[in-house]
Amino acid sequence: MQTKRVLVVGGGSSGWTAAAYLNATLNTDGRKFADITLVESPDIPRIGVGEATIPNIRSTLAAIGIDETDFLKAVDGTFKQSIRFVDWLNGPGNGTGPDPAQSRRTVQGLVAPTGRARHGFFHHPFSRYSSGTDDAGRRWLMSDRSVPFINTVSAQPVLCEMGLAPKTLGNRDAGMSLDYAFHMDAQKFAHQLTAHATARGVEHHLDLVVGVDLRENGNIAAVRTQSGNRLEADLFIDCTGFAARLIGEKLGVGFSDCSQWLPCDRAITMNVPYDHHYPGYVRPYTTATALSSGWVWDIPLQTRRSLGYVHSSAFISEEDAERELRAFEGDHAESLPSRLVRFQVGRRQQQWAGNCVAIGLSGGFIEPLESTGLYLSQIGSSVLAEHFPYGDDLAPLAFRFNRIMANRFYEILDFINMHYCTTRRRDTEFWREVARPERINDRLKAKFEYWRIKPPSISDFEDQFFPGQPGNTVESGADSRYPIDTGRLWNHYSYETVLYGMDFLRDECRTWFGDQRPRPAVLQKVIEAINTGPQKLPLHDVWLKRVVGMEDF
Repeated sequence: MQTKRVLVVGGGSSGWTAAAYLNATLNTDGRKFADITLVESPDIPRIGVGEATIPNIRSTLAAIGIDETDFLKAVDGTFKQSIRFVDWLNGPGNGTGPDPAQSRRTVQGLVAPTGRARHGFFHHPFSRYSSGTDDAGRRWLMSDRSVPFINTVSAQPVLCEMGLAPKTLGNRDAGMSLDYAFHMDAQKFAHQLTAHATARGVEHHLDLVVGVDLRENGNIAAVRTQSGNRLEADLFIDCTGFAARLIGEKLGVGFSDCSQWLPCDRAITMNVPYDHHYPGYVRPYTTATALSSGWVWDIPLQTRRSLGYVHSSAFISEEDAERELRAFEGDHAESLPSRLVRFQVGRRQQQWAGNCVAIGLSGGFIEPLESTGLYLSQIGSSVLAEHFPYGDDLAPLAFRFNRIMANRFYEILDFINMHYCTTRRRDTEFWREVARPERINDRLKAKFEYWRIKPPSISDFEDQFFPGQPGNTVESGADSRYPIDTGRLWNHYSYETVLYGMDFLRDECRTWFGDQRPRPAVLQKVIEAINTGPQKLPLHDVWLKRVVGMEDF
């Protein structure tokens, strides 16, 4: 069998993930199916913001062959157990919650009924318990909602508020299983992948691509570089970011704009070094706080916190957005530098065209509200490895790859869109606009209409096609079928968590179940985990200092 030549054009975390993943999965057991080369410009800086991930990063690291502890040391990494959404439902209020620096104090109202909850935040954690009958959501809807839904089925929100790590020190049994992901410096991750992949046979060129040559059939033959090299390949992977040098500029594959559903198109980013301002703890979760015209991510690393105000330029100027971000962070942020990042939400109508596959930003982008940026790069690499062309017939493989990636993209789009359109905020023009019915995409609208008759359940994710949903709307190359959710990323657990965190079906439940409803039932497993967690799990920063050498600030 002839070894295929694969050229990855563009580096960064997307390019090096693709190179490292394909090399690790295709060239194993002494057999080599792919000669992998990566070419990247030495002059284009990698975007060095903090990144949050979801748990699939752990299987990606395992496939590539990178140890988790080594990973955390190399990328300034910390644990992530949840996303904490602040002020999304009603606007500014009591959204701060317990301070992890006082991790042992009572978190009254998070698991103990308080008559009627008025929480300004909710968590979307990675772990929850099952009651055995999978009716926790229905039972909570029949209650008075005085405990947040997710806190009735998961201990992780409270353990996060206590500031605890998801793992014990040493090999001690915690008596509970807590799923987790990571926060990391994406630029350092790219450096780690570079060293790992090149040590295992990936060829690396630091050179600027200045031209692309096509074959007679329209496929790519080679790329030409500034130094005079002509790099030929059988398969080209476009990791050139928003520029999409191969898939967009050269092959002319169209771009589907999704800004109607997600209007944010800018981010003001800022790093807050701990030697400049250390809050006294390292939160084991990502925070997403809604501001006047978007939201701010707060990602804790070992040496700093990474902030980014994702906003819409149609509703706030760059200057006002920066001013609002600095005010949000506090007086210590006045002297810190910031940077503007522009983006467009949407996707290539085909991510695999001819012999070119787009992975990462060149294939599409959705704002990182649920930490799916690196996920799309990692799943693209994984699906490509599964559909790798050992022969010369690429079309069937490209057809399936495009279908799968379209499904994944729109699955995420629906879920992110849901955070905005379920808000009850009306305090600014931005929040009034995103709550308009016209801002709800048709797929999500069909889900809402169905779930107002019957709450979300596991059977809804068998084929994800509901009454009233259009049939053929989304462009996907020759495949005109409407995309469907796979349930592999967002299942009914995730939808329950966010929908009920946003008080979905509030008015319907009053009609169905009346005003005199019982307090929510908290699973006994949740109570036990909260009671034993502080004795078995260390504080997050303590774990980081002892295991991966975080500095003591």
